[in-house]
Amino acid sequence: MSPIAITLILLLVAVALFASEKIPVDVVGILLVIGLVMTNVLTVQEGLSGFGDNVIIIIGGLFVLTGGLVKTGIVDLIGRRLYRIAGNNEFLLTALIMIVAAISASVLKNTTTTAMFVPVVLGLATRAKIAPSKLLMPLAFGAILGGSCTLIGTSTNLAVSSALQRYQNDPTLSAYYEQLQPYSMFELTTVGVIMVAVGLLYMLFIGIRLLPNRGGEDSLTEQYHIREYVSEVMVLPDSHLIGKTLGEANINLELDLTVLGIMRGKEQRIAPRPDERVENGDLLLVAGKLANILNVKSEAGLEIKADFKLNDQDLENADVELLEVMIMRDSKLVGQTLKSSNFRQNYDLTVLAINRHGENFLEKISDVKLRFGDVLLVQGSRRSIEPYVSEGEILLLEDVSADSLRTAKRGWAIAAFGLFLALSLSKVVTGFEVPLAIAVLLGVLLLLVTQTVRHSELYSLIDFRLLVLIACMMSFGIAMEKTGTDKYLAGLIVEYFEQYGATAVLAGFFALTVALTQPMSNQAAALVVLPVAIKTAVLLGLNPRTFAVAITFAASFSFITPLEPACVLVYTPGRYRFMDFVKVGTILTIVVFIVAIVLVPIFWRL
Repeated sequence: MSPIAITLILLLVAVALFASEKIPVDVVGILLVIGLVMTNVLTVQEGLSGFGDNVIIIIGGLFVLTGGLVKTGIVDLIGRRLYRIAGNNEFLLTALIMIVAAISASVLKNTTTTAMFVPVVLGLATRAKIAPSKLLMPLAFGAILGGSCTLIGTSTNLAVSSALQRYQNDPTLSAYYEQLQPYSMFELTTVGVIMVAVGLLYMLFIGIRLLPNRGGEDSLTEQYHIREYVSEVMVLPDSHLIGKTLGEANINLELDLTVLGIMRGKEQRIAPRPDERVENGDLLLVAGKLANILNVKSEAGLEIKADFKLNDQDLENADVELLEVMIMRDSKLVGQTLKSSNFRQNYDLTVLAINRHGENFLEKISDVKLRFGDVLLVQGSRRSIEPYVSEGEILLLEDVSADSLRTAKRGWAIAAFGLFLALSLSKVVTGFEVPLAIAVLLGVLLLLVTQTVRHSELYSLIDFRLLVLIACMMSFGIAMEKTGTDKYLAGLIVEYFEQYGATAVLAGFFALTVALTQPMSNQAAALVVLPVAIKTAVLLGLNPRTFAVAITFAASFSFITPLEPACVLVYTPGRYRFMDFVKVGTILTIVVFIVAIVLVPIFWRL
């Protein structure tokens, strides 16, 4: 089999695996490199060369710099002031959320910005009495649009810029050395800002009318239909549970019920501990299937209280609250069940329900495999949740206090970022160039010295999956060039699209990239299409940078499905359905497609 055929087969397999999401994207990248080496398409040195590129250091350092801004609550501070300006005006609130999200995402990356603002926007929706579904999708779309404005606004921009730097070393592209320079910090800003403005106008005058009106009007017990699942039972004098602790009574296993609270006269214990003893006349608040609750009288000497009406307050007290938490992408809970993770023991929280894309799981929730974006309704202490929120395991879906944020370090976080920006632009100002890797490392050192970012959390701020993916796709780019696969694919595209003109070829690559970003990660889609697009541009005698920029924008604008991480974060809290994104996002995609095809050739001449 020819090297070109092997490379194309491995590419198709990789794309299928990226789309299926059965295997993490970084693992797919590693498998791709292994396949290239084992089939002798690449040597071991060529296969691993991407991991030694200084771009990996630059991107890793940028994760830490943006982490400093997050840890000090700068975005949170901005969000808290939105309500003072907009009040209950939905139109103005939508505009402010999108603008602030776009500005923040241009520095913090779209996923980070969305995660930071979801609790803030939910709090704003509650105060303004507006359905969360009216505000959360504009938040995600604003962040995605804003991420296109700067080099560091999205991981896709960084990935494409790093790939361009490698193409400079290709002898066959020596004539295009200047056009293959990495992006400068603000090279994409002008067109990016226009994209934000167009997207904002679309959402304010068209998209806002297409958004559903869901959520926000009910209590948590109503939203999750807990009332149908929780009952109050009285301990009768002949019950064998009297005198036993909850741990000894083993109600959970024997009766398949979870004790959520105990009422004893005027005394109330919510989320009682396992050593709490059951007494005659106790009222137990239990959760479980209706059939199990109906059987309690005969099996355990318990009687159902017929006039019981559940509300949120029945499950809360001074120390215990009902809270919604979301499973984050890199959480160790992803892929596990509540049972396998020993959730109640390890997290000191009781899960009452799981919501996944609008579907509530109330029965056998201990056996449900958790996914990124799942929202858990939990009963427990806020103090139990805070450590896991800080570690990025879960996201608390409410407007949280800034007490845990290092507000006193905000000046240092801004200074570190400013130092990086100043050094990265030093060649323009002073004529003396500071390597970008050194500039970002100096900024990181400032964060560490001032303890704005602690050494213990340094590596938790870095998305190593992205670094591995970029390194692996760099190696794949070498395989495309070495085997001539890129020239082969470029020749096919030239053959079928050249007759329609250069703009048509550019539009074809834009549409292809947008299509690929729906089922697979944005970075992977951009890095798969980029080498073919550059070779096509060279074959046509066009500017390869124009094609690179178009692909960068196309890979960033993933609105049609809720598979983009920023959209996943708002999917369940906004009570959205899949078709909500298709309806609102498809029109927005068409709009930005038209704007990009008109503007990109103007600012980057074909």
